[in-house]
Amino acid sequence: MLTHQADHGRASGIRGRVAELCYSTGALQPLQRMRSWLQKDLRILAYHRVMPLPDPATFDFDLELISTTPERFRAQMLRLKQHFHPVRLTDVAAALDAGETLPPDAVAVTFDDGYDDNYRIAYPILRELGIPATFFVSTGHIDSGKPFGYDWLVHMILLTSAPRLVLPELSMDVPMPRDRELRRSLAGTVLQNMKNIDAIAQEAMIARLEQAWQMPSNTRPEECRPMTWEQIREMEAARFEIGSHGVHHRMLAKMPHERMEEEVRRSKATLDRELRTPATLMSYPVGGDRAFDDDVIAATHHAGFRLAVCYICGTNPQPASNRYALHRLPVERMMGPGWFAAMLTLPSLVSYPTIHREPAREQVHA
Repeated sequence: MLTHQADHGRASGIRGRVAELCYSTGALQPLQRMRSWLQKDLRILAYHRVMPLPDPATFDFDLELISTTPERFRAQMLRLKQHFHPVRLTDVAAALDAGETLPPDAVAVTFDDGYDDNYRIAYPILRELGIPATFFVSTGHIDSGKPFGYDWLVHMILLTSAPRLVLPELSMDVPMPRDRELRRSLAGTVLQNMKNIDAIAQEAMIARLEQAWQMPSNTRPEECRPMTWEQIREMEAARFEIGSHGVHHRMLAKMPHERMEEEVRRSKATLDRELRTPATLMSYPVGGDRAFDDDVIAATHHAGFRLAVCYICGTNPQPASNRYALHRLPVERMMGPGWFAAMLTLPSLVSYPTIHREPAREQVHA
């Protein structure tokens, strides 16, 4: 059983303090009206998990994927409903196809991966408040019920009794810390570094650790499991959008070209088979500039998707120009009400800029 941790969302860093100042002084409303008149950009919120904040000492998975708590999520969606214009991504695609402008203060809500708390917690709140949203799911994990590979890697590093972490793929050989927070930090370093190697090598590395540490991932841990097709079909019937997040949550630009194209096609084919509405929306797994490129965009377009989002932070002043790489605003668990409100109103000022790491695609061999 998990114990939950209180957090008050106090702003940290200069961006957070500026956000809280704008919020507390009542400056956001006039600033929003002025911005709405000057700039009619599309804002897209990016969530992963919505759940009570667990105690790090008892939670055996990645804390960084918790976007917000249920209480804060409800407050965020209420603010969206009261002060902005929530839109569906399929309506965005239709407007772009017709050459029409989007309404002022248009905001779309999206979720990546397909965790079951999206169904248990986020979906009922969205349905109650009448806020549209798109859930991007990795179809292979919905099929199998297995946890996502990156989650399981963090889980193994937190719990293994191995004395050292030996990863020749990353040129790492370090003692395994005893302290759990140090293990979390080490897991974060591994996740960051492994995104420099190709996607198949990433999977092979995780599988090797599963075998070496005798921690197989063929399980459905209560604290970290994907949705089921039955749950997803219920959400679709309630008019929520379901999009592709690949098959196995692989970094598409880190795959051999033919396998990348197959991954994109298979994800769409599975969604088309399991759901009533053909899949037209894509979210690139991981989603930073190392995770997709022109080849991935072309494959997404040719597979029949009409719109795609990435995980590069920002808004979309002219969404027709980047409809296959729409920027998003990540929501993070330490954001209190003021920070969240200011991020929607002044995204370029208080959201975290994406660090660009790779200007060009590296060669990936079969």
